[in-house]
Amino acid sequence: MDYKPLLTLLAIVNPLAIIPFFIHYTHGFTREQRRRTIWVASFSAFVVIATSALLGLQILQFFSISLASFQVGGGMLLLTSALSMLNAQPAEAKSNADEINDAARRSLDGASIAVVPLTIPLLTGPATMSTVVIYAERAKHFPQLAALVVYGVVIGLATALCFTLAEPIARVLGRTGINVMTRLMGLILAALAVEVMSEGLVKLFPILAHA
Repeated sequence: MDYKPLLTLLAIVNPLAIIPFFIHYTHGFTREQRRRTIWVASFSAFVVIATSALLGLQILQFFSISLASFQVGGGMLLLTSALSMLNAQPAEAKSNADEINDAARRSLDGASIAVVPLTIPLLTGPATMSTVVIYAERAKHFPQLAALVVYGVVIGLATALCFTLAEPIARVLGRTGINVMTRLMGLILAALAVEVMSEGLVKLFPILAHA
């Protein structure tokens, strides 16, 4: 079984880097509200990954987008995310002011906060979706495609674990420790992004394969 997609997804989603956001958004929550937020966010992350794996290629075909072009564009998006991580920022887009204010107004509704902004865009945004679609195209048999869905389950469980242990992890690692982990993930993601882009460029410009 190829574990590269799982490593890539773990590097992009990186729930450790989202712990400070989780603590911020769930400040003042009861134990039950926080537990509900954790499970809704984890399940939503799984749904995004599974949907991208099963329907992503059909969406590309609907818009007549070649996979090679998508690989180059997706690779650039991954590289941008990696650069953000090297600066100790989450891979996916940050929430804007409107989302933060809206989350504050809905602070008693853990499910709403769990989906937006925790799951989208903080955990699983465009970079995650692009990655899953690219690996879905490489799946030659159904078991390989099913593996991507299983990896979505793993990401969901990893998210649930990190959020459940958010406060102990934040105390042990501290902001500096989380930043170091984020930068290491960013370095791995940058290498994977270059690999994805190079594969797409060779498909678009076959002469590069003989350069």
